[in-house]
Amino acid sequence: MPDLSDGESVEMKGSGAKPYVLKNTGGVYSCSCPAWRNQSTAIERRTCKHLRKLRGETAEQARVGLDPGPKLETASEPDGEGAATKTGPPLLLAEKWDNAEDLAGWWVSEKLDGVRAYWNGKALISRLGNLFHAPAWFLEGLPETPLDGELWIGRKAFQRTVGIVRRQDKSDHWKEVRYVVFDAPGVDATFEDRLAFVSEQMARSRSAYLKAHEHTACTGLAQLREELARVETLGGEGLMLRQPGSRYEVGRSTTLLKVKSFRDAEARVLEHLKGAGRHKGRLGALLVELADGTRFRSARASPTPNAQRRRQSAPRSRSATKSFPTAGSRGSRLMSGSGATRACRPPTPNRQQSPVLDPDIQVALGGESRPLENADARSQPPASPGHCHAANRPFP
Repeated sequence: MPDLSDGESVEMKGSGAKPYVLKNTGGVYSCSCPAWRNQSTAIERRTCKHLRKLRGETAEQARVGLDPGPKLETASEPDGEGAATKTGPPLLLAEKWDNAEDLAGWWVSEKLDGVRAYWNGKALISRLGNLFHAPAWFLEGLPETPLDGELWIGRKAFQRTVGIVRRQDKSDHWKEVRYVVFDAPGVDATFEDRLAFVSEQMARSRSAYLKAHEHTACTGLAQLREELARVETLGGEGLMLRQPGSRYEVGRSTTLLKVKSFRDAEARVLEHLKGAGRHKGRLGALLVELADGTRFRSARASPTPNAQRRRQSAPRSRSATKSFPTAGSRGSRLMSGSGATRACRPPTPNRQQSPVLDPDIQVALGGESRPLENADARSQPPASPGHCHAANRPFP
C-alpha cells in the first residue's frame, strides 16, 4: 500500500467538488474531511475512510490502536460519568520554587520539554498510567530496575514528541526520540547514588536512544540566573533543582523544585459566551482582547465547578491579569482528561499568551492559581474599551 513520508501530503477525491488533503506530520496522519475533523479523540488516534483507503485497513488499525492491547489496572469511576481512570506510576512531582529557599549546593538540570515516562522494568508508562508502545529496539538495554525520565526529541519539539510516542504502531519515528533518565525510584539510596546508578546503566546499555540527564551543582543565585537565561535563550523551558542527599518520594515534594521565568499579561474580558451540550445554560468560553487588539475565544483553562459556570454575568469593564511562562511554554500541553482542560488558544504564531481570567473563573497554567477578585492593584478598569497592558515580573 502507498504511504506518506513525513511532511508529505496528497489529495483524494471525496463526495464534494473539492478534494480532501491527507497529510503526515511527524507521524500524525490527518485528513481535511469532516469525518476526521469532527472526531473528539486525540489527533494521533483519528482515522477516516480516506486514510484507510490510502494506507490500508491493517496499517491504520495498528497506527491508531483499534486493538486496545493489554489493559492497565484501572481505578473506580469517581465522577459517575463512566470515565474510569488508569492508575499512574508512583512518581515524584515538583513544587514551584518560592524564591525563599537557598539553592546553593542543589543539583541543577534543564527542565525538558518532553513527555514524562516511567520505566517499570518491563514497559514505559505515562504519568497517567498509559502504556507507551515503544519498539523493542528502543527498549533494549533498559534494566529491570524502575527508572524515571522523559521521552524527548529536543527543545521546542514537544508536539512532535507527543505525536510520535502516542502512536501504537511502533513506527520508525521513535528513532528521533531519546529516553532521558534523571532518577531511579527503585534504588533505595540518596539522589547522588541514584544518579550514579543511572549513569552506569546508560553507559552499559550502549544504546543511542538512552541517555542519563546531566546535572550540575548550583553555586548560588547568580549562577542560577545565568543558567536559566542560557536555557531559555536556547528555547528551553526552565530548570529543575534536586535537594542533595534526598530520597525518592511519591507525590509532590519540596526536594524537587522547578524554576521558570514568568510574565504578567493583561487582557479585557469582552463577553461571556454560552456553553453547548452538557454545558448548555452555563458559561462556555470568554471573548477577550489583548493589548495589541487581538481578540479570541478562550476555552476553559481548568476544571470549573458547574455551580461557578451557572453564575454567568455581564462582562466586567476591567482588565484581567495572569502569570505565565515566557519561554519554552508548553501552553496546553496534555491538558486534557484527568485534572485539566484546554487553555486559551489565541490566533498568534507563538501561542504563548496567557489564559485570561474572570472573577468567576479560576485557572492554573504556569503561575499561581487565583481568582480575579484577589488580583493585585494593577488589575484596574481600563481607560477605554480594549485598553490592556503587560508587565514583566523579574526573576528574583
